[in-house]
Amino acid sequence: MPPVEEIKLRIAGADGETALGAGVHAIGRDARGTIGVVGDGRDALLRFCVDRRGVWMTVDDAARGVHVNGRPVRRMAMLRVGDTVHVDGAEVMLIGTPALDMPAKLGNTPVEAGIDPRVVLRGVGGRYHGRSFTLERPRLVGRAADADIRIDDGAFADRHARIDMSQDVIVLRDLGSAEGSIVNGEQVRDAVLRPGDQIVFDAHHRFVVEAPARAMGQAGAPELSDDENRELPSPQGSGRSGRRLPWLLLAALLIAMALSALLLFGVQA
Repeated sequence: MPPVEEIKLRIAGADGETALGAGVHAIGRDARGTIGVVGDGRDALLRFCVDRRGVWMTVDDAARGVHVNGRPVRRMAMLRVGDTVHVDGAEVMLIGTPALDMPAKLGNTPVEAGIDPRVVLRGVGGRYHGRSFTLERPRLVGRAADADIRIDDGAFADRHARIDMSQDVIVLRDLGSAEGSIVNGEQVRDAVLRPGDQIVFDAHHRFVVEAPARAMGQAGAPELSDDENRELPSPQGSGRSGRRLPWLLLAALLIAMALSALLLFGVQA
């Protein structure tokens, strides 16, 4: 996830975007009946909890028909930048750090061979949900029969875009599409992608870039998986556990000495 101060909320039809700092943000209808951030939270339909691990969404009992990226959510969900939430007929999107513009020197750079196979595009929505595509070779996105990520929509370009690696960075190259692609909630064409970036094609097909840090060079650090985020301990808790360990060892040693003494005196008696 991007730093907390860079996460914003965009509501369809509303002017501007709302920054989501650390803490809990209640989403509901205001006095005018418009979906937005409500101050006291008493009329909240959703609550976004923002911390160093990311954004957690909880759904109020009164909320109905809540969907994240087209999938129904009843109680709780972990959100990524670029996710779209539908609640009570309104569309809410998390916006984060924009994709990096592609340097001109990478425009026609030959694609490298032998790329780390752990650099992948993982499907998180649409037809390819749950599937992963390595970037050991370029991946074509489009309607053409030879496309690696094939999107069978009559309005979608045969050759929409290509994703590959050049000079140790992941590059999204537009191939002349009409609408471009969506990265972290923003429309782009050619861009450098970083681990954790979410790419959306044709509004429904979603992918997240995943890669180990040492395989990426300047592209950035890897995104933690949802399971790793849930299990991530707090620094305070880890520190207390480290300080407690010597005392536990000392206590175990004293207990062992006491048992040895009891056995020894018992045998002599």
